[in-house]
Amino acid sequence: MAMALRDRLISLIEPLLQQLGYELVELEFAPARGRGSLRIFIDRPEGIGISDCERVSREVSALMDVEDPIPTAYSLEVSSPGDDRVLRTPAHFERFKGSRVLVELNAPRDGRRRYTGMLQEVSATAVALEVDRQRVDVPFGEIAKARLAP
Repeated sequence: MAMALRDRLISLIEPLLQQLGYELVELEFAPARGRGSLRIFIDRPEGIGISDCERVSREVSALMDVEDPIPTAYSLEVSSPGDDRVLRTPAHFERFKGSRVLVELNAPRDGRRRYTGMLQEVSATAVALEVDRQRVDVPFGEIAKARLAP
């Protein structure tokens, strides 16, 4: 997905979800011939049920009909983040300090692109992991993907 479209979708959908009492965990758009797919992963402290997904789907559909940011037909899917939850924002990392995480870098560092370890610290600009009893500092700008690890 083009970053400009992803950023536009996040800027449209995230404030709506916040008003409804939900957190946008992740957003994925997969364009396809004829019909693409927009997946939204939501959460809230008490968890997510089917009725939450239905409510968010209705509200986001209405918003998308008005704003029309995606020029082609697409299907909308709303779900909970699951056990391998994506960590996208500093607040996500902060909430899961002390958890095992998998961090994938944009570019390899010393020949290594993936780190799995305990999330030790979170600052405004970076996270610190303990990987194989070593501290590894990773600036947010170097993170391609991060999620909770089993």
